Amino acid sequence: MKAQKLAHIFYAWEGDILVLNILGTPSAKRDAIGKVKGNQLKISVTAAPVAGKATDHMVRFLAKEFGITASDIEVVYGRMNVNKQLRFKAPKNLPSCITKE
Repeated sequence: MKAQKLAHIFYAWEGDILVLNILGTPSAKRDAIGKVKGNQLKISVTAAPVAGKATDHMVRFLAKEFGITASDIEVVYGRMNVNKQLRFKAPKNLPSCITKE
């Protein structure tokens, strides 16, 4: 029996745009990119979940990690929720769990 290639269910590429499903953890001890959990990538941020500030902080943190500006990241949904989808315009750096295919 041949092994099937598993689909990357927590991210997808649309040309040079990375679409990423995120499970956010606000009020964490440190900003960090965590492990894949189901169809989401866990991202922890130190900011408190007040009026979308944790999401704004997450966008700034991820912009640095991916080597792009915060304006290159679009919050598709989840600004006020732990379940989010973000779109990254032409990320220069990728965490090891994400590959450019």
